[in-house]
Amino acid sequence: MKLRAILILTIYAVAIAFISLWAAKQSYSWFPPEAAAESKLFDDLFSLFTGLGTFIYLGVMGPFVYSLIFHRAAKYDLSDAPPIEGNTWLEIIWTAVPLVLVLSLAFASYQTYEKMAVRGPMELVHLHMPKVVEAAYAEPFDDTPQKEIQNALQTAPVEHIDVTAKQWAWIFRYPEQNVTSTELHLPIDRRVKFTLHSDDVLHGFYIPAFRLKQDVVPNHDIDFELTPVRVGQYRLRDSMLSGTYFAANQADVVVQSQADYEQWLTDAATRTPAPAFNPAADEYARGQAQGRKTKDKTAVRGWATLPPAPPPIVNYSPQHEPTSPAT
Repeated sequence: MKLRAILILTIYAVAIAFISLWAAKQSYSWFPPEAAAESKLFDDLFSLFTGLGTFIYLGVMGPFVYSLIFHRAAKYDLSDAPPIEGNTWLEIIWTAVPLVLVLSLAFASYQTYEKMAVRGPMELVHLHMPKVVEAAYAEPFDDTPQKEIQNALQTAPVEHIDVTAKQWAWIFRYPEQNVTSTELHLPIDRRVKFTLHSDDVLHGFYIPAFRLKQDVVPNHDIDFELTPVRVGQYRLRDSMLSGTYFAANQADVVVQSQADYEQWLTDAATRTPAPAFNPAADEYARGQAQGRKTKDKTAVRGWATLPPAPPPIVNYSPQHEPTSPAT
């Protein structure tokens, strides 16, 4: 009987190990495309957590459900269960194993975020410490050897972009060309260094396809680095609740070849700066116009809000102000 129980548990452990491995591989498909080198590191870490979490969950719930079905007391059985004394070795094992597991996952997480060079507002508390940025190198998305990708990222020049967040707009400035834009353009396979500013409150610089989020703190400049590795168009979102129209505080992120990137910079530099269409400012203006008609001084739908900052003056903006709907 004891041998049979050990055999059943062994078979069950092997089965949930395969299920956990399958779940870990499936977790890669739950996210947007891996568009930055850092995203591969993040997805690998999440896959590890998913696989271990699945194994632990099934390892606990399987015996629990089995006991609930096959070892429950009879309907009118009110007697006490047989007295069972504690097992010292068993208690040591189920205390030591979770402890080692949690510490190992914490170490893996720390190593991953160190490679990604993610630094939140805590860096402002440690201003005496030097800022050391370690490049992140993800596994290749094709057959390119890992060493070649690492060498390319190490020798590639660094792009510098100033990012300003405000209620509610993103402004990107390319200081070398003195170009400003409400759309973020990035060259592929080149390390990009952002200097993040906030004109008013806390904002969150978050690009889901890059798996990176950085809080933008007022009155402080925060450096932030990443390496785009896939051409395409993605989305930047404000991940912090920064006020009424924060959901509209979004911008397109365009990753393009080096030639296309340089051509875009050249074309943008020739444009005369002009006010860009801003969804928050537009909605607020329409709400005020509607309020004046109805003698209501609040915004659309009746809630109070502070006025958005004026639309940004930039060289390039992909959006054009739409025709206002009839009111």
